Amino acid sequence: MARTVTINLAILAFAVASLVQATAGKTLVVGDGLGWLVPPGGDLAYATWAAINNFTVGDVLLFNFTSGVQDVARVTKEAYLTCNSTNPISLKTTGPANFTLDASGEYFFISTIYAHCPLGQRLAIYVTGPGPNPAPHPYSPPTAHSPVSPRAPVTYVVGNGLGWLVPPGGQLAYMIWAYNKTFMVEDALVFNFVEGLQDVALVTKEAYETCNTSSTIQVWSKSPAKILLNSTGDYFFTSTYPRGCILGQQLAIRVVSRNGTTDHGTTPSSSIAHPPSSSSTSSGATLGPATSPPPASSSSSRVIAGFLITMISIAMAVF
Repeated sequence: MARTVTINLAILAFAVASLVQATAGKTLVVGDGLGWLVPPGGDLAYATWAAINNFTVGDVLLFNFTSGVQDVARVTKEAYLTCNSTNPISLKTTGPANFTLDASGEYFFISTIYAHCPLGQRLAIYVTGPGPNPAPHPYSPPTAHSPVSPRAPVTYVVGNGLGWLVPPGGQLAYMIWAYNKTFMVEDALVFNFVEGLQDVALVTKEAYETCNTSSTIQVWSKSPAKILLNSTGDYFFTSTYPRGCILGQQLAIRVVSRNGTTDHGTTPSSSIAHPPSSSSTSSGATLGPATSPPPASSSSSRVIAGFLITMISIAMAVF
């Protein structure tokens, strides 16, 4: 009898342990490949990263930085807004550093190194409890409203001073560049790159996502390459040079009409006089990362863990 009870309790303990693992929070690497440093895009870099992620109680933030060169401090909202690092809530100077999001609400992080915070090394996030519909991030950069106010066509230099190359920090660099811009029909993109070392290719959504550049819609090898956005829809650009796409040389944008709408049945074309017939295929894409169901809260995990300990104690007592 004792042996049967022990086996049943062992099975139960194993099942509960599996449940604990399944409900653990996810780990989010702050800035992804960019890491935690003074960002090239100023405040927009980490604001963009925060805007494309969902934060739930039980998640863990991982800050990757070089010890002795960077640090990370959790601070109050006022300290975040004024870059005041005098009395942080907590400070970590050894990288990588973890912060567990153990309660819902606002979290603010900055670097205490001189001038780093004013230069954009700060992060504000909003953490929600478990549930399918997390609240919107209150500190994300503003997005364009629809309808869009009429304006003259704009020529955008991709990456600004960075140009078109394999970016430091991976794909986040061009995502940050495009994030708060409204691209309209008759606007143009200018890609500045070194001829013979880089190029720019207009590709399909599938080729963009898989970095398969064996089949392209159009390739420009002369710099600067100026591309007219002459139809609405989703445009996907990358480089055909080895590993350029994989290392983050990718740009995805959505082009709207002059009144702010997008015809998803129309595939974007370019300034070329006679684009290949493949460019008339509809992409029908929606830009932005997919979200996964939020994990259970850390308080629930603690309850389950306590239950597991109790079951093991009972099993030991039976023996």
